[in-house]
Parts: sequence; structure tokens; C-alpha cells
Amino acid sequence: MNVKEESGVTVSRTDFRQAMSQLAASVNVVTTDGAAGRWGMTASAVCSVSDTPASLLVCINRSTRLHQLAQENRVLAINVLTSGQEAISGLFAGGDPEARFASGRWSTLTTGAPVLLDALVGFDCRVQEIVDGGSHGIFIAEVVALHQGSAEGGLVYFNRSYRQLGQAA
Repeated sequence: MNVKEESGVTVSRTDFRQAMSQLAASVNVVTTDGAAGRWGMTASAVCSVSDTPASLLVCINRSTRLHQLAQENRVLAINVLTSGQEAISGLFAGGDPEARFASGRWSTLTTGAPVLLDALVGFDCRVQEIVDGGSHGIFIAEVVALHQGSAEGGLVYFNRSYRQLGQAA
């Protein structure tokens, strides 16, 4: 079996991570700002929840600073990167924290969470709920504002490499 067997043995972390590398996902920079502080990181575990109300979910490792700050600020922005923004992804995946928001053009919409103006789209969100997902918190967030940015192609991560999609229609 590929999931938990009746014996209670589960799939190994290594096997699971290898299998998940075959799931193509958009590359996003998730940001927060507020009384607790400003931070951002690269994330691929993002998807829509509902269109009424407009909402998304993002899975954030509990050990990260973003998890702590977004939990306290109760706001976040999900910035969907374009095919030319690999460098920004790299900065927010572990680069110099001081250089993160110095790269790209940033603004805010309704919540105050940083929105990357050159991203494909920026979703400005208020956190509605945080669900326990093991090593990660699953942030369910209502979209309160949108910024339609670049019309370039999208950036996805597949098989441990960046891949570029064609220009947006």
C-alpha cells in the first residue's frame, strides 16, 4: 500500500518527499506584516479553498519565523511568481533576510501584508483559521484584495527544479 498500512507502518519521509517532487506546483512568496513583524518565505503548498468567500490555504512549517509572525499578525499575502523571478524565490527560500524586500517592487493593499507588484498576482488575505497539519500549520485565509500584476508566464517547481510556463493569456 502507498499509505498507512493496517500494521501501522507509514510511508517513509524520504519516499514521500521523493514522490512529492513529482507534483508540479506554483512558486509563491508568502509574506506578512503587522505588530509582530514583517517576514516572507517561498512556498509551493498553496491552493484555493472556495470562491465564496474567496479563500486560499497555505501550509507553513511550524518551525519557521513566518508561521509565528503570520499567526500573530493574522494577515498574509500570497504572491504568485513569474517565470523570471527565480532569484526572488531564492532570496525568500533562505537568502539574506535584509535583501528580501529590497528586491522587486513592493506595496500593500488592504491588510498591510507586502504584495510584490511584478508577481503574476498577489492575494491579500486575512487568516481565518489555522489547522494542525503535523509539521505544518494549514493557514486558511480569506482573500480581501487582489493585485493583478505581470502578464508573463508562470514559475513552477517540479522534480526539484524551476520550470517556466508560457505567457499568461
